[in-house]
Amino acid sequence: MIRSRADYLAYLEADRTALGRTGRAPLFLIQDPIWYFQRLLRKLEFFLNCRTSALWWPLRMWVKYRYKCARLRLGFNIPPNVIGPGLRLVHEGDILIHNAARIGSHLRMNIGVVIGIGSHETAVPVIGDHVVIEPGAKIFGGITIADWTHIGANAVVNKSVTEPGMIIAGVPAKVVKANPLYPGPTA
Repeated sequence: MIRSRADYLAYLEADRTALGRTGRAPLFLIQDPIWYFQRLLRKLEFFLNCRTSALWWPLRMWVKYRYKCARLRLGFNIPPNVIGPGLRLVHEGDILIHNAARIGSHLRMNIGVVIGIGSHETAVPVIGDHVVIEPGAKIFGGITIADWTHIGANAVVNKSVTEPGMIIAGVPAKVVKANPLYPGPTA
């Protein structure tokens, strides 16, 4: 969660690096809409957490308005203060995340992903760091996804994955094999 201007700048830098952007594009060029959305998301988080004084209210409302317009245009329903630094949204399209979910750093997410509560539950998923979520995956209920987990396309995840570095897929999702990109436990 962004708590200071330094955190805000660190989150932006991590997101920029995750998206593979090397620097600033000239203003006259068409901007990348995903990078534009992510910058607005982080700016809104900064204003909601750090600029709470009434003096900042007009600017905070303007940023919120721009964020909502970008969210509707791209099909993203990603609430502020849910995802850690290093977010990489691969494509424009439908993404739905519950506002109480907690997601770690360096998340890579494709289109059609839903992260929310189960049908008769109030608990939401907690997702670790360096997780990859492929297109169409559904993650719901009070579950925990470990670090370095790779969730396959159209997987329905309704049980916790506690061992880090696994690839899961299927309906319902099951562990398929170990993730070859997992660096192993750090000592």
